[in-house]
Amino acid sequence: MLFHVRMDVHLPHDLPPTEAAEILAREKAYSQELQHSGKWRHIWRLAGQYANYSIFDVRDNEELHAILSGLPLFKFMDIEVAPLLRHPSSIRDSDA
Repeated sequence: MLFHVRMDVHLPHDLPPTEAAEILAREKAYSQELQHSGKWRHIWRLAGQYANYSIFDVRDNEELHAILSGLPLFKFMDIEVAPLLRHPSSIRDSDA
Protein backbone atom coordinates (compact mmCIF):
# COMPACT_ATOMS: atom_id res chain seq x y z
CA MET A 1 0.00 0.00 0.00
CA LEU A 2 1.17 3.50 -0.80
CA PHE A 3 0.88 6.31 1.74
CA HIS A 4 1.53 10.03 1.45
CA VAL A 5 2.99 11.28 4.73
CA ARG A 6 3.72 14.83 5.83
CA MET A 7 6.11 15.17 8.75
CA ASP A 8 6.67 18.47 10.54
CA VAL A 9 9.56 18.48 13.02
CA HIS A 10 9.52 20.66 16.15
CA LEU A 11 12.78 20.25 18.02
CA PRO A 12 12.71 21.88 21.46
CA HIS A 13 14.85 25.02 21.62
CA ASP A 14 16.41 23.80 24.87
CA LEU A 15 17.49 20.42 23.45
CA PRO A 16 21.26 20.18 24.00
CA PRO A 17 23.14 20.38 20.67
CA THR A 18 24.97 17.09 21.27
CA GLU A 19 21.68 15.28 21.94
CA ALA A 20 20.07 16.87 18.86
CA ALA A 21 23.03 15.81 16.69
CA GLU A 22 22.84 12.23 17.98
CA ILE A 23 19.09 12.00 17.31
CA LEU A 24 19.50 13.48 13.82
CA ALA A 25 22.28 11.00 12.98
CA ARG A 26 20.07 8.07 14.06
CA GLU A 27 17.14 9.54 12.09
CA LYS A 28 19.24 9.79 8.92
CA ALA A 29 20.53 6.23 9.22
CA TYR A 30 17.05 4.83 9.91
CA SER A 31 15.43 6.72 7.03
CA GLN A 32 18.17 5.77 4.58
CA GLU A 33 17.87 2.10 5.58
CA LEU A 34 14.13 2.28 4.84
CA GLN A 35 14.81 4.01 1.52
CA HIS A 36 17.27 1.29 0.50
CA SER A 37 14.68 -1.36 1.39
CA GLY A 38 12.09 0.33 -0.87
CA LYS A 39 9.62 0.98 1.97
CA TRP A 40 10.37 4.74 2.00
CA ARG A 41 10.05 5.41 -1.74
CA HIS A 42 10.40 9.19 -1.86
CA ILE A 43 11.23 12.06 0.47
CA TRP A 44 11.07 15.78 -0.35
CA ARG A 45 12.01 18.68 1.91
CA LEU A 46 9.49 21.54 2.05
CA ALA A 47 11.36 24.75 1.26
CA GLY A 48 11.69 27.06 4.24
CA GLN A 49 10.25 24.54 6.71
CA TYR A 50 11.58 21.73 8.88
CA ALA A 51 9.13 19.37 7.19
CA ASN A 52 8.92 16.80 4.43
CA TYR A 53 6.51 14.99 2.18
CA SER A 54 7.23 11.30 1.82
CA ILE A 55 5.81 8.30 0.00
CA PHE A 56 5.87 4.94 1.79
CA ASP A 57 5.23 1.57 0.17
CA VAL A 58 4.32 -0.82 2.99
CA ARG A 59 2.18 -3.89 3.62
CA ASP A 60 -0.54 -2.13 5.64
CA ASN A 61 -1.44 0.57 8.20
CA GLU A 62 0.19 -1.41 10.99
CA GLU A 63 3.56 -1.57 9.23
CA LEU A 64 3.43 2.16 8.47
CA HIS A 65 2.63 2.91 12.11
CA ALA A 66 5.56 0.78 13.28
CA ILE A 67 7.93 2.53 10.89
CA LEU A 68 6.76 6.03 11.81
CA SER A 69 6.74 5.39 15.55
CA GLY A 70 10.28 4.00 15.21
CA LEU A 71 11.61 7.30 13.89
CA PRO A 72 14.07 8.79 16.39
CA LEU A 73 12.41 12.20 15.82
CA PHE A 74 8.88 10.76 16.24
CA LYS A 75 8.21 12.45 19.59
CA PHE A 76 9.08 15.81 18.02
CA MET A 77 6.83 15.41 14.94
CA ASP A 78 3.36 16.25 13.79
CA ILE A 79 2.46 13.63 11.17
CA GLU A 80 -0.39 13.51 8.63
CA VAL A 81 -1.04 10.31 6.66
CA ALA A 82 -3.16 9.73 3.56
CA PRO A 83 -3.52 6.36 1.78
CA LEU A 84 -2.95 6.50 -1.99
CA LEU A 85 -4.52 4.56 -4.84
CA ARG A 86 -3.43 4.45 -8.45
CA HIS A 87 -5.45 6.96 -10.45
CA PRO A 88 -7.43 5.37 -13.30
CA SER A 89 -6.10 8.00 -15.73
CA SER A 90 -2.46 7.33 -14.89
CA ILE A 91 -0.37 6.14 -17.84
CA ARG A 92 2.34 4.66 -15.59
CA ASP A 93 1.86 1.09 -14.44
CA SER A 94 4.74 1.59 -11.99
CA ASP A 95 2.54 3.97 -9.95
CA ALA A 96 0.82 1.01 -8.30
